[in-house]
Amino acid sequence: MNEAITRRNFVGATAVLAGSLVSTAAGADADAAKSGKLKIIGISCSPRKGMTTAAAVQAALDAAKGVDPRIEVELIDLGGLAIAGYSPTPPEDDFKAILPKLQDPAVAGLIVGSPSYYRGFSSLCKAFIERCAPLREPKMLLDGKPVGAVATGGFRNGGQEMVIDQIHTAMMCFGMVPVGGRPPAFLGGTLLSANNRVDEDELGLSTARNTGLRVADFALKLANPAS
Repeated sequence: MNEAITRRNFVGATAVLAGSLVSTAAGADADAAKSGKLKIIGISCSPRKGMTTAAAVQAALDAAKGVDPRIEVELIDLGGLAIAGYSPTPPEDDFKAILPKLQDPAVAGLIVGSPSYYRGFSSLCKAFIERCAPLREPKMLLDGKPVGAVATGGFRNGGQEMVIDQIHTAMMCFGMVPVGGRPPAFLGGTLLSANNRVDEDELGLSTARNTGLRVADFALKLANPAS
């Protein structure tokens, strides 16, 4: 005869399951730490694949990679992908292939980039962040890790800093620590997109690179707290 389900044994079983999940996650974190690999992922949240926002994020990642041989980088370009916003029942779309990359215990930091649309981040950026909800439960997988932001706009003061503020604020909901950059990138990377290019904006590119350097610096300090 099956044992009757009571409040006590239900709570007990739930606690055991939660403990098992936390233990598994902790073991994965330990394995990542043992390997010494620190992965920084950049996400370009522009609907235009391979364009200025992707170039800005890549510049930040290239700078981060040069800080230490243990650092690995990867660009995830959301341009052209179908990613819906949050739903209690996640839809079958392109985010499914992205989530495992973000759940990798080796992830040591993120760099999120968005174009400035009407002085705010793109709808694709918001949808991406909303769909990262699984990174919060049953464990805050990104807690305490650094996040940097870069933004592109059609004008020098086209809302880029407002976009960075929005990204930072949203990622704090995941326990991440927003970082700016080395001077002059005190808040993050702010780039001018002229003629669908950012390669002529040397000042803006320097802010993107400095943001990447700062994320890498922070990730290394977390990995080596005694240094």
